[in-house]
Amino acid sequence: MTLSNLADQVTPMNLFKRVAIAAGALMASAAMVSGAYAQHLGQEVTPGPNSTDRMQQRQIDDRRTIQEAERIQNQTSRNNSRYDRRNRREREQTPAEAIEAAQAIATTAGLTCQVTEANRLGFTNDNHPMYEAACATGPGYIVVGSTPPQSFDCIELKSQADQARARDPNAEVGQQCAIEKNNDVVSVLQAYATEAGVTCTVDNGTVLGKSSDGAVIYEVGCGSAPGYWLARTASGWEVTECLQAISTGGTCQFTTMEEISADLQRMLANTHASDCAVQQVRLVGQNANGRFYEAKCSAGDGYIARAKDGAVEQVYACAIAQPIAGGCTLTPTPAAATSEQ
Repeated sequence: MTLSNLADQVTPMNLFKRVAIAAGALMASAAMVSGAYAQHLGQEVTPGPNSTDRMQQRQIDDRRTIQEAERIQNQTSRNNSRYDRRNRREREQTPAEAIEAAQAIATTAGLTCQVTEANRLGFTNDNHPMYEAACATGPGYIVVGSTPPQSFDCIELKSQADQARARDPNAEVGQQCAIEKNNDVVSVLQAYATEAGVTCTVDNGTVLGKSSDGAVIYEVGCGSAPGYWLARTASGWEVTECLQAISTGGTCQFTTMEEISADLQRMLANTHASDCAVQQVRLVGQNANGRFYEAKCSAGDGYIARAKDGAVEQVYACAIAQPIAGGCTLTPTPAAATSEQ
């Protein structure tokens, strides 16, 4: 493909719907194609949100996150004031009885959880029994035998608590899961990543928040490789590279620019840009032929690389890459024009 064939249109990539997280709301993807070039291609350019809109939305999202944390805290706070201590012996349960009771609540709540271990935590202010349940697969839950029953994902509870403690080490975080398996975030997120088609070894992860349609958004770290955002939707998993999330104002606490640069450096092997010591990477956009990345090199000209299925198929020196979504922005002074190889 030559530059003149880029009428296939390099366009911004779709992202998840806006996420309510204190760390930064996920914004709709900003237009990455210059107006003049898009007009030449007959492509409509969608302007990105301005900084004032982003600040206002982030404040709204922050308030929603705090309210969600308070809701979970209030609804899962242990309150045994109604516990009849005179009948404590009669109220005690065997492990099997606790599993049976927790399973009944979980099933009524519509959870796909085969309870393997359960602890009764006490009673809510409304005298409803509350259990922590570990499941054969997937996350564990705190379940409440109210009408209708309530359930709280242990991974979400832990992530909310971590966020609250990051803001205030002495924050009250409410009831948390205590069964060891229920706090194994990595194992749960590794299973989710595998389901989503992400082929990496997950070494860390968290819940970022929820999208506007209620889908839970997870971040997974992949060791020394770039991580991802994952969202389970009604139609299946949606996956976003951390570079894409970062480029639109999101955050990835388990992915560094060094990891992103090293990943592109690997993909540039066996191309005429293999001598580029990648210092910084920018996601330019995509079209039917793949995704376009800009690489800033430690010395010399930078490049825009077109990659598909994890492999670079074509490389353009910044000096001749101006027609691709406005060209390079990380390399301010490109070298003299050279012919494409």
